[in-house]
Amino acid sequence: MQPKVPTPTRKTLTRVLHAVTVLAFVAGLLPDAAEAATARKAVKKSRPAATQRVARTFVSTKARRSVVYAPARPSFGQIAGLHGGKDALDLKSSVALVIDQDTREVLFSKNDQAVLPIASLTKLMTGVLISEAHLPMDETITITQDDVDTEKGSSSRLRVGSTLTRAEALHLALMSSENRAAHALGRTYPGGLAVFVSQMNAKAKLLGMKDTQYVEPTGLSSRNQSSAHDLATLVNFAYQDPQLREYSTSPGYQVAVGHRTLQYNNTNRLVKNPDWEIGLQKTGYISEAGQCLVMQAKIAGRKLIMVFLDSAGKLSRIGDAERVRRWVENNVPTPAGSATPGATPSATVIRQVSG
Repeated sequence: MQPKVPTPTRKTLTRVLHAVTVLAFVAGLLPDAAEAATARKAVKKSRPAATQRVARTFVSTKARRSVVYAPARPSFGQIAGLHGGKDALDLKSSVALVIDQDTREVLFSKNDQAVLPIASLTKLMTGVLISEAHLPMDETITITQDDVDTEKGSSSRLRVGSTLTRAEALHLALMSSENRAAHALGRTYPGGLAVFVSQMNAKAKLLGMKDTQYVEPTGLSSRNQSSAHDLATLVNFAYQDPQLREYSTSPGYQVAVGHRTLQYNNTNRLVKNPDWEIGLQKTGYISEAGQCLVMQAKIAGRKLIMVFLDSAGKLSRIGDAERVRRWVENNVPTPAGSATPGATPSATVIRQVSG
């Protein structure tokens, strides 16, 4: 008689899958928790009957491996070798810049001249233009097929045909990085999308953002690029607008779309952290840009602007911000004009603005 092979229980399979997806997430193989959850749901949905569990579990495990272990597309910073050097704070972002907002003193810099894709940090400029245009914020905007992402194929809960006010669209774009909302804001700008993008670049030039280029209002295109210093300039300018401060830092927001009420949350978990006093923030991610974060925050009595670009994992940009905060809190502020402890020279610099 052949020995009976024990069949893995549902509980065991679930634990194994959870462990695999968590390890993949920590290693940066899954870009965010949403994808890990999607992988788990897909396997759970396809879980077979008991009599076929072993055979089908093997098949689903093979399929799962193809999702979890697919090689991630390298970011522009990785291709340029910007992750190779070490810095005094051991940051995981390949580009970082910390500036005193009042004195403009650079407290920390790392590859701060590099020009890289900026992903949804783009939406900060989108917000600046919409706010400065003084358009009716209670005017309704309809999401159309033109707003659907054909660049990356990303999803959205704003279905084609959904209507929301311009204020709601701006709120969702800044707080939860809603791509269709941001695109609709640019598309419905007086003169249309082409005029809006032209105005984005004109505003960047006016602010002295010489390393910056925009080709669309969401950040889905890797041709939207900038440098840490340019982004610090943008954060400083956007911070002067109370509406942009409020919308970008609200922890959550509900919007009624048709018969549905949608709950959105801030993409930056630090806004809910009582240890942080954040005045303005924006996150961003596409594979070419890595994980990005810009913030204005008050730390140890100093108003700081922080820029983190091209971080390899979703949580590492938050970890970098925490490392900077602890470093500032534990170091006596350095008078302007003297050497800054902990600051490091930039490593390899790239100039990668697309024409």
